[in-house]
Amino acid sequence: MTILLFAIESPTIIILVVAAIFLLFGGSKLPQLARALGQSKKAFKEGIEDADKDSRSKLESVDDEALFEEARRRAQQMKTDEQKKIES
Repeated sequence: MTILLFAIESPTIIILVVAAIFLLFGGSKLPQLARALGQSKKAFKEGIEDADKDSRSKLESVDDEALFEEARRRAQQMKTDEQKKIES
């Protein structure tokens, strides 16, 4: 049986990390630090949601027939490029 004193899940390491943070930042700075982290997390989530909404709206606005036509055009272009390579 092995005892992991400093494993990530152990309470000892968590207490040491919290104590180190308290010593580094002091009691007065911790609420400000927590508030800043919360605001950053909220802004990050809002940014991700906005990006998802933008990508969904772009996909919904594309016509299927236009996609098929673009695929046909690109396939024809690839055929002509291959024939040019063969002829060269």
